[in-house]
Amino acid sequence: MSQSALVVPDARALEAVQRLCEISDPYACGPDMDALFTLAMNESVRWHGERSPFYGKLLASRDFKAQDVRAVEDCARVPFVLANFFKTHEVLSVPREQVVGHFTSSGTTGQKSQMFFDRWSLGAGQRMLDRVFQHYGWEEPATPTNYLLYSYETESDSKLGTAYTDNYLCRYAPAHAVFHALRRDGAGGHEFDVFGAIERLERWEKEGLRVRIFGYPAFLHFTLQRLRDLGRPPLALSEKSLVFLGGGWKGHADRAIPKAELYAQVSRQLGIPDHRLRDGFGSVEHPIPYVECASHRFHVPVWSRVFIRDPRTFSVLGFGRSGLLHLVSPYITSAPAHSVLMGDLASLHPGSDCPCGIKTPFFTVLGRAGTSKNKSCAMAAAELLGR
Repeated sequence: MSQSALVVPDARALEAVQRLCEISDPYACGPDMDALFTLAMNESVRWHGERSPFYGKLLASRDFKAQDVRAVEDCARVPFVLANFFKTHEVLSVPREQVVGHFTSSGTTGQKSQMFFDRWSLGAGQRMLDRVFQHYGWEEPATPTNYLLYSYETESDSKLGTAYTDNYLCRYAPAHAVFHALRRDGAGGHEFDVFGAIERLERWEKEGLRVRIFGYPAFLHFTLQRLRDLGRPPLALSEKSLVFLGGGWKGHADRAIPKAELYAQVSRQLGIPDHRLRDGFGSVEHPIPYVECASHRFHVPVWSRVFIRDPRTFSVLGFGRSGLLHLVSPYITSAPAHSVLMGDLASLHPGSDCPCGIKTPFFTVLGRAGTSKNKSCAMAAAELLGR
């Protein structure tokens, strides 16, 4: 897909959305950016309200109209949909024949979320990731690279969002070799090939090429543990190697270690410096790329805004207070996922609190919230569908 040819589904109805998503500096900020974001959210609310019967009912039930978005602060008032809602309902804002991508979440238990993307929504999200990688200097088209992917080895028709993302990430530097550590077992499942991962790392150390490690942090941790248990000496991979993790610990939360401890383990055993170790936050319900800076903070990119809500009252909380993570972005046209309340607890902080130099606010993920409140909200959303 040619990113330069990306055009919104309706140039008149989504003119500000188009302009917002064409911004090349992922961390641009200031009054002009806020004004453009406000216009784009106004367009997005109108778009989904008119094209999604579900979201139209939600707006009516909240007595909210697109023109109520007059300032960037008003984006916090845009009626949200719980991320959990997408686990049990398919809602679209475009005709189904315009869907070009269908992805599911990587949840390990229960019903998985699924999202549908039209050409614009899929391409715009990819372009955002392109801009972030360019910002950090991670686009190296002339540097052959070995890839260790801690993600699922997939069939050609796989709909798993995390596997799609990790394979997409291989486009920023030409692949010399690619190894998936979560191998297909031939019976519809996957097995973690820890010895295969170790063999590749030891071979790649001798080759001297740069290595990029993407995927779930748990399996990287398990690999390093096994290396230590086997008495293997520390490896010295290229200092220009890159670790970019994402997806959380999933079914291994009981074995999770603090991120700083994992990073120290990686630097000690693989020789990759701390500033080349990053984490990513995102979800299939809100696939905006939130990528750690060199100081390991998730700064908010220009294409989104983040709010923190009290778990009991849903009121918006100020900097430094913990609550539910509310993510807002007008870019998506395929489904009413422009305002999503996540099940994550987080806190928001001013950009000035981070020494990296990026001026946009950043958030810290503190863990997962309980489900009782989420379930009641999902039931209320279901009622708007007449189910």
